[in-house]
Amino acid sequence: MIQRYTKPEMAAVWSDENRFKKMLDVEIFAAEAMSELGTVPKEVVEIIRKKAKINVERINEIELTVKHDVISFLTAVVETTGPEGRFLHLGMTSSDVLDTATGAQLRQAAKLLIGETKKLAVILSGLAKKYKMTPVMGRTHGVHAEPTTFGLKVASWYCEIMRSLDRLNFALETVSYGKISGAVGTMAHLDPKVEKYVCEKMDLKPESVSTQIVPRDRHSIYLSMLAHSGASLERIAMEIRHLQRTEVAEAEEPFTKGQKGSSAMPHKRNPIISENVCGLARLLRGYAATAMENIALWHERDISHSSTERIMLPDASIVLHYMLVRMQTLLSGLNVYPENMQVNLDKTKDVIFSGTLLLSLVDKGLSREAAYTLIQVAAFDARESRISLEEACLKNPDIKEYLTAEEIKKNCNVESQFKNVDYIFKRTFDE
Repeated sequence: MIQRYTKPEMAAVWSDENRFKKMLDVEIFAAEAMSELGTVPKEVVEIIRKKAKINVERINEIELTVKHDVISFLTAVVETTGPEGRFLHLGMTSSDVLDTATGAQLRQAAKLLIGETKKLAVILSGLAKKYKMTPVMGRTHGVHAEPTTFGLKVASWYCEIMRSLDRLNFALETVSYGKISGAVGTMAHLDPKVEKYVCEKMDLKPESVSTQIVPRDRHSIYLSMLAHSGASLERIAMEIRHLQRTEVAEAEEPFTKGQKGSSAMPHKRNPIISENVCGLARLLRGYAATAMENIALWHERDISHSSTERIMLPDASIVLHYMLVRMQTLLSGLNVYPENMQVNLDKTKDVIFSGTLLLSLVDKGLSREAAYTLIQVAAFDARESRISLEEACLKNPDIKEYLTAEEIKKNCNVESQFKNVDYIFKRTFDE
């Protein structure tokens, strides 16, 4: 991933240094396990552990000749260990090292993503509670529907992010697997205790039945869960983009001192973080689709998955990590404009209470169909005559036959819409 979208913590996880360090850990733990079984001298393991070094530049240099990354890695390591290096990689295949090391990297990455998701949830919780009872226009199809509160809007985001947290935890468990089972998974040249030992040391579980590789449905789940998380962030970002439109102006991204919105128009304050997040979410969905294509491989394995994974696993992790950090910045500094929310509520006057009036007529004994027709006529009259729905109802004799002026007025009240907000917040935040 380009530097622009890369944070140092996640970059470290996917660095060549960390990847080769994890691969070396696998090799040393395997030798250690074999020494416990008596097939490798114990003193050899100590020498290897002391002398083995990672030299990324040398590994890359060797690969130019041998055209094989694991052989290049092993050759470079053995150059630092001396003759004792011959006890590395006994009975193992390249994917034993690669897949187990990748499992360890994925664990590191998933934990970072989980940590940033938790931070975002805390911000959303605070924002929801702050604006718990702040009225805002609810919109369906982009059109005024009924009033809601800005706190409820944010609480919905919070709940979705908490579900993302659950999915990321599931992804963490799903990819926390390794294998030391040889060329086609039969352990023909390995004691099963080696795999058990290595996986325990790497904080992984052994794959129950592996081929030459860990089955790729695990990696597909990981990337799918990242795409889900990205889509949830996109939902929040998309809403903020709409709320920041000049015609709405109910909320706005933070705009820092010295920031400029346009090279041509000095007045511009654009929702650039939100738009950035929406664009990157598309990238994550593309990675998820490719990961599903990697599940079906020829027989015990081909390498058609390998090239895409070298890009996708680091990049998807880096991108979502970046998105999570960006959304923390956005939401912790979000400008909220309750006065504009009220202005927008007033634009359609009280026609937004048509549903409440409909139910009041039903309570008086009308059929729902008849009540709907009466209120729709009054609502359209209010719109065309530029009067309130209350006024339109008061001049409609068919409605006045069932509802008094006091009842009509009572139903055209925003507070009546929020009587269960406390209940919703209590079950959401365990208040």
